[in-house]
Amino acid sequence: MANKRSHIFSGSVYEELAGYARAVIVDDRIYVSGTVGIDFSTGNLSPDPRAQTETALDTIETTLKEAGSGLCDIVRVRVFVPNPDHVLDISSVLKDRIGFTRPANTTVCSPLAVSGAHVEIEVEAIRGSGEIIVG
Repeated sequence: MANKRSHIFSGSVYEELAGYARAVIVDDRIYVSGTVGIDFSTGNLSPDPRAQTETALDTIETTLKEAGSGLCDIVRVRVFVPNPDHVLDISSVLKDRIGFTRPANTTVCSPLAVSGAHVEIEVEAIRGSGEIIVG
């Protein structure tokens, strides 16, 4: 049985330039590309690490909804942060927004390709996995 693969595009010029999609969907798995905190209404980065994290998660949430999913279905998070001093602020926002799902998480301190970005987040989600079973 072949896997069904589809894509979600945001319309960013970089998707075409670099040959990637905002998200790739294979069956019930959703892989969302690295997302920075750009406010699409202004085209600017949000002003600080916390605001950029909120904005990036808003974009991720919109992408997941388009894929028939939501933040509750996130099973894996990768966070890239250029300044280690911002890790706790960024982690606090992640806990508030998606901590209830307890996804696997990796946080890496690394330079980012987008100048002025304080955080880049990529996630993997599995549609329908949001029901938490404690045990």
